Amino acid sequence: MRIRKLKIDDAEDLYRVAKGRKLRRWAINIPKFKTLRDVDEYIKKVNSSKKRIVFGISFKGKVVGCVSLRKINKMNKNAELSYWIGEKYWGRGFATKAVKLALKFAFEKLKLHRIYAVTFEENVASRRVLEKNGFKFEGISREVSFRYGKWRNKLRFGILESEWKHG
Repeated sequence: MRIRKLKIDDAEDLYRVAKGRKLRRWAINIPKFKTLRDVDEYIKKVNSSKKRIVFGISFKGKVVGCVSLRKINKMNKNAELSYWIGEKYWGRGFATKAVKLALKFAFEKLKLHRIYAVTFEENVASRRVLEKNGFKFEGISREVSFRYGKWRNKLRFGILESEWKHG
């Protein structure tokens, strides 16, 4: 498993893995693709963005999810991390490893100071990915999203470059 820049050739893989029902229920920042053309446009858009870097999570040559650094703020040296994995690939440690690689890129290449991430309170697996990578719980936004007939809380986690280095 590795992370890499998305290519137009990844469109079919991305389209397929982004459709999972359970995934859509819990992922906060997953794009909604209606057609393959939407995926092509998404890949072109993210590859030309200055405020967002999206990596495909590649396993055996196929994209099985994405990890991204969004809202990159160069002045304050921080960004928001988000990630998702296709349901078929859950439980294999891919998200944990992808986040680890994205943090290395953020701190070593982009020279950022702080990375934060947000997850739904019920998404225990996502919380574990963050904790395994050294993120600290920073707070809760109560009833901030209405999904599936219920108000949902979001939890915020963060990690500083110094914590990552010495973690």
